[in-house]
Amino acid sequence: MKKPFEVIAIIGKPRDQQAIQTHRELYQWLSTEGYQVFVDDRLSSILDDIPQEHFSSLIELGKRADLAIVVGGDGNMLGAARILSRFDISVIGVNRGNLGFLTDLNPENFQSALTDVLKGEFMEEERFLLETEIHRHGQIKSHNAALNEAVLHPGQVAHMIEFEVYIDDSFAFSQRSDGLIVSTPTGSTAYSLSGGGPILSSSLNAISLVPMFPHTLSSRPLVVDGKRRIKLIVSPDNRGTQEVSCDGQISLPVSPGDEIHIYQSPNVLKLIHPKDYSYYHVLRNKLGWSSKLF
Repeated sequence: MKKPFEVIAIIGKPRDQQAIQTHRELYQWLSTEGYQVFVDDRLSSILDDIPQEHFSSLIELGKRADLAIVVGGDGNMLGAARILSRFDISVIGVNRGNLGFLTDLNPENFQSALTDVLKGEFMEEERFLLETEIHRHGQIKSHNAALNEAVLHPGQVAHMIEFEVYIDDSFAFSQRSDGLIVSTPTGSTAYSLSGGGPILSSSLNAISLVPMFPHTLSSRPLVVDGKRRIKLIVSPDNRGTQEVSCDGQISLPVSPGDEIHIYQSPNVLKLIHPKDYSYYHVLRNKLGWSSKLF
């Protein structure tokens, strides 16, 4: 019987020696099980006991592998997702970070859960990304993607900025605030949650707009259909340079008068989980919700 996965990539830049050991154990175990294994080339100087021909860039891994195992926290998953979403590859995470909303597997006993996954016993879901473009004088000056959120903010020094919000070219509202968080359902448990935004079920096709410290009591988070195109027009009277942050990892400079276009990416992240995965169990566990009463 054909295996669901033949070529496996191990991805994620480790923060400590324990995480490095997880990479090494994964490589040795998967190789012993007969899989063709490649490793993120950012680890080539650390994992010097692995042959050099088994290291590849993220783009090459996306092209060659059927499954990517991301070792680390959600930050590693976010960085990998922006690239791997361009390719036909499934992704699963081994949690070596803090909360780990996107990385399911326990590093202490990943073999048992992965054995079932590699047999084809898993559930798959698609998580959409947001594309962000900075328009200046009718031209696209920069762009990037985000799995969690795109955030308009003042940059280095915290201060109020003014901007207008359009949804599908229809004016929605203007605002004076510290900025705006435009979040996917995946990002609704991240920075958006800290800003008072709603938790969106991961399967929803929706985008949330969460104001950051608005200078009015009437401003509230807004949830719109995921196919809507969000346009932010930054006031030409704003002082200094603003920024749009994608997943808190990529920064796009914004000048007064620029337009920011945010819309659903045609690419999706194919995230897989063990069969016993429950989104609501993850929420309950990570956010400290109360357990069953009876």
